[in-house]
Amino acid sequence: MSSASVLFDAPGPKARLRNNIYSVVVVAAVLVVGFVLYRAFEEQGQFEAAKWKPFLEADVWSTYLLPGLRGTIVAALISIVFALVIGMVFGILRLSEHRWVRLIAGAIVEFARAIPVLILMIFLFALFSEYNLFKSGDLALAAVVTALTIYNGSVIAEIVRAGIRSLPKGQTEAAVALGMRKNQLMRLILLPQAITAMLPALISQMVVVLKDTALGYQITYVEIVRSGRQLGAAVPNMLPALIVVAIIMIALNSTLTMVATKLERRLRERKSGKGGAVLAADSIITDAAPGVDVVKRP
Repeated sequence: MSSASVLFDAPGPKARLRNNIYSVVVVAAVLVVGFVLYRAFEEQGQFEAAKWKPFLEADVWSTYLLPGLRGTIVAALISIVFALVIGMVFGILRLSEHRWVRLIAGAIVEFARAIPVLILMIFLFALFSEYNLFKSGDLALAAVVTALTIYNGSVIAEIVRAGIRSLPKGQTEAAVALGMRKNQLMRLILLPQAITAMLPALISQMVVVLKDTALGYQITYVEIVRSGRQLGAAVPNMLPALIVVAIIMIALNSTLTMVATKLERRLRERKSGKGGAVLAADSIITDAAPGVDVVKRP
């Protein structure tokens, strides 16, 4: 039996024919919509060379697009790192054996997930400005990073909790029977396997962080969307400017996804090459219970 047939029944001749018809209809509809958009842009003269010529000039990139691109990347990288750390911490806290720890961590996570990111950015920007918590030039960046960290950290916490709870309970029971401490169980057994299983969801959340940096436009943060609108108003070529910004964002998201996917593939290959995340019994016992002699048999 193939691995595919385990998940679903193989389609028969009628189902394959029906799927092919649906595929042709969808492709035709996409082509029709694309042609209509192309004709509309062409009638408005959006494909004239004069409208796209400014994007070939170095001053346009150095003045508008590159500073915005740098702002997007900086905010996204800082937010991703902080969100991963906070998500790991709160994801583990939500699995604590102490009920009060689980309740407090759960309340914080649910509250952070319930607040819209844009409202959180505006509130933090006003708060930081009111109490002068950051330099004036860093207020917008601090508000963007803090809001993205709080929201995405709470989402990652749920991903971590679900990833760890999805592992077989037998591994935890075996590790406890061997005398492993809780931190060793989490660090050596559960997290290495859970991280590999969580990578697809973490990659998707990283892409969300990168795209949500555009919300900083509302609090005067200089990112790629704000720079694109300023460029469109200055040239003036608003539609071509937004198209260029969209292409840049697609390239950034594709690059992030490609890098993260390669990392995931490398981790999975390393895991399979080492025979999975199962640790040798002698290393587990020695690390968990120092002083226990392990007799190695040939």
